Amino acid sequence: MKISELASATGTPVETIRFYEREGLLPMPERADNNYRVYGPAHVERLAFVRHCRNLDMTLDEIRVLLRYKDAPQEHCDEVNALLDEHIGHVAQRIRELRSLEKALKELRRQCGQAQLARDCGILHGLSQPAKQAPSPRPQPVGHLKGSH
Repeated sequence: MKISELASATGTPVETIRFYEREGLLPMPERADNNYRVYGPAHVERLAFVRHCRNLDMTLDEIRVLLRYKDAPQEHCDEVNALLDEHIGHVAQRIRELRSLEKALKELRRQCGQAQLARDCGILHGLSQPAKQAPSPRPQPVGHLKGSH
């Protein structure tokens, strides 16, 4: 199948497929006589795996580790278990951060109970004040693999 067919079969944009190829998450396909890329069932399966991982907000580096074990089925999966445990911790931390963000937004929303002139808007006034607590960079959970989410 051509890249457009792979894209349709998996619901993945063509540029994302090419990105995953450049990142080494998908093997480079064979080329047909007309120099078109030719994808097979293994590409569909691997792309589905990568997409599932990305839907779970795993980094590209985390996915690389998982693919390494997927490609070596005789290996023990201790590192896979540890990776997922660490990722769960990372997600839990993000949930705590999002709850804090929600609380701050609700507090800001309480600053303006009704529609009025913008010059009197409590939300706009609140946003003009220095933040009560400067946002700090999210700490990386111990062992969390760096990479883009």
